[in-house]
Amino acid sequence: MDFTPSEASADLAALTRRLLADKATHDPHGTGGFDAIAWAALGQAGVLDAALPSSLGGGGFGLPEQCAVLTEIGRAVAAVPYLPSITMAASALAEFGTPELVDRWVLPVLRGERVLAVALSGFTAADGRVSGTQTAVPFGAFAHGFLVATPGEVFLVDAAATGVSVRPQQTTDHADAGLLELSGVPGVPLGDIGEWLRLRGTAGVCAQQLGVVERALELTAAYAAERKQFDHVIGGFQAVRQRLADAYLDVEAVRLATLQAAWQLSSDVPAAAAVATAKFWAAEAGHRVAHTAVHVHGGVGIDVDHVVHRYFAAAKRLEFQLGGATQQLLALGDLLAGPA
Repeated sequence: MDFTPSEASADLAALTRRLLADKATHDPHGTGGFDAIAWAALGQAGVLDAALPSSLGGGGFGLPEQCAVLTEIGRAVAAVPYLPSITMAASALAEFGTPELVDRWVLPVLRGERVLAVALSGFTAADGRVSGTQTAVPFGAFAHGFLVATPGEVFLVDAAATGVSVRPQQTTDHADAGLLELSGVPGVPLGDIGEWLRLRGTAGVCAQQLGVVERALELTAAYAAERKQFDHVIGGFQAVRQRLADAYLDVEAVRLATLQAAWQLSSDVPAAAAVATAKFWAAEAGHRVAHTAVHVHGGVGIDVDHVVHRYFAAAKRLEFQLGGATQQLLALGDLLAGPA
């Protein structure tokens, strides 16, 4: 495959970077939440619908272009729900939903007015009613609707329906999340698309992690080029140079594995192994780069008021979201072994 980003990916990435530089807000002490201003700005600029089918008024692009947007969201550590709302939920409804569902649920999301969240485990269904619990659902506290996976079926659930309970939570990097509890809630069936959602969501996590570690490395390299010890910049010390070189290779490994996974998914070829490989690198390399950033920064690297702390905490959350490195290795081993 050709790893060169498409023109659409490059344009979307550049637009997203400019918008988030102007609109994204950060509390240095991390109160979490949802950046509604940045989310609305992305909708108004056409970023949210650009990588969706032309039937929705989008640009007709797909997952590789969505990953380009997610990488920029990671670089900015922006609190916007593009991954669950666009890459997972809106894409699924566009692919498997009815025109009525698209009008009611997808179009308001594309305008930056609503949020959709996704919960992939912990639920069962009987006679079209869904029950169960999942903790730490990304952006769950601000969601207007949920795509909920049960064995063999995914349902769309209205957050305002009777039997839905959502309690706000915060993850390790103070990102928004919610404890979702459903008790016999009526849902709209979308089919057996749980694995479809999981694979796309995992590729999206990898793309967001790429942005986090890429920017963390840039900040660390710039710091190493100006911070002096013993009258020499620390970037001139061999041990620091080697650490930064290893981090660069790790970032490129995440990039190539993520592009490979996104390309295979968008090309409708078997992609489970590629996605597991990408998530392994996003977890393993993400861990190493995050720690390199903190270690090279020294004392300021553990200061929660310093910008690098946001990248460390975000990398640690994304490392485990939808499966850590060990889980991906086990899944990859099962895939390569084939049927028993």
